[in-house]
Amino acid sequence: MSDEGRILRFQIFRYNPQKTGDKPRMVTYEVTEAPGMTIFIALNDIRENQDPSLQFDFICRAGICGSCGMVINGAPDLACRTLTSKFEDGEITLLPLPGFELIGDLSVNTGKFMRAMSERVESWIHDLDADKVNYDKLEERMDPDVMEEVYELERCVECGCCISACATKRMRPDFLSAVGFMRLARYHLDPRDKRTDDDFYEIIGDDDGVFGCMTLLGCEDYCPKDLPHQTQIAFLRRKMALVK
Repeated sequence: MSDEGRILRFQIFRYNPQKTGDKPRMVTYEVTEAPGMTIFIALNDIRENQDPSLQFDFICRAGICGSCGMVINGAPDLACRTLTSKFEDGEITLLPLPGFELIGDLSVNTGKFMRAMSERVESWIHDLDADKVNYDKLEERMDPDVMEEVYELERCVECGCCISACATKRMRPDFLSAVGFMRLARYHLDPRDKRTDDDFYEIIGDDDGVFGCMTLLGCEDYCPKDLPHQTQIAFLRRKMALVK
């Protein structure tokens, strides 16, 4: 636990693209540390007591919504789950996640990317009988072990940390990235989805899909939820390589 009363020095990126004449800059703030303080709590302290114009995002404060993703001392992470006691010298630099449209300061538009990604991978159950709606039909049973595997991939909170940590995404703007692969692997695993490997190949069987991944694994290194990105990318790549 950190010592109560320690002074933390925050270097925070400030820039509002909607404000005429505003320029990117780093601004220093000092905050008195409290036991159990997180980056999120410190940012709220700054906004409430020093600078109400500071922009950053949050909803759940529990590492579930993914809204508070940002670059903390050079590493993408969630502000609500990062303790200030982690930084022994009390020096903390905060930057917005790269790879997304900047809204202002530490706030980026991850929703725009995630919606486009969902549409690209057709993020819904594909049932061959979808046109024959039967409201009395019971949902298809699923083996509990398979459901556990599906749930594991569903833990993704779409925070954008894996995208910001991806060198391939920096070089290929249309690269689907790990969050897209994770979503597609989830539907590939789901027995209710009737798509074939040929269907999935049309989505990820090129250099903007799994064959473009350079396997640097920044996605796995910086995923706040410790999801198995490496395993799923390798799985999809093997499957797509077998498609003729």
